[in-house]
Amino acid sequence: MRVYVPLTLPGLAEVHRAGELGPAPLPAYAVTPELREWYVSDDIEELEYAALNRAALASLRLVAADAGAPRRRVVVALDVDDKAATAATAATAAPGADEAALGLVTLAAAVRLAVAAAVHVDADDADEDVAAAAGALEAADGGDTDAQHTVDAAEDHELLWFGVQEIPGLLK
Repeated sequence: MRVYVPLTLPGLAEVHRAGELGPAPLPAYAVTPELREWYVSDDIEELEYAALNRAALASLRLVAADAGAPRRRVVVALDVDDKAATAATAATAAPGADEAALGLVTLAAAVRLAVAAAVHVDADDADEDVAAAAGALEAADGGDTDAQHTVDAAEDHELLWFGVQEIPGLLK
């Protein structure tokens, strides 16, 4: 199963130093039955892209919570055994999580960074929109449609693909 772990650039630096993503339980996003139903597609590539986007939104929330973090979303893609990930359900998701929990899974153990399939990071030109989106998240969550448009503007930026060996260059 492909899972997508949301991080920030400082989080990626920490993971790189430690050599693993963790500690467990580790939140990630994947193609779950709930995500399939919500997205209404049988195309696995489309569904994985939707899971990646869910992780990118979770990364935006991490960026918003860390004033010192560069304004870039970061997602690490991993392939894990299906049994390694437990899907969040209405009973296990945080209260009020609703749509934010779509595709949410928990990894029961730390995962070595060396087995990551890719790292996805915003390009330099996304900084301004990501910064604005991070500042607008709370209002968007409260139903402010203008703030939601600001958040959506960050989501319009495609995350770039990097190999694990390129992480040191991303951290400069």
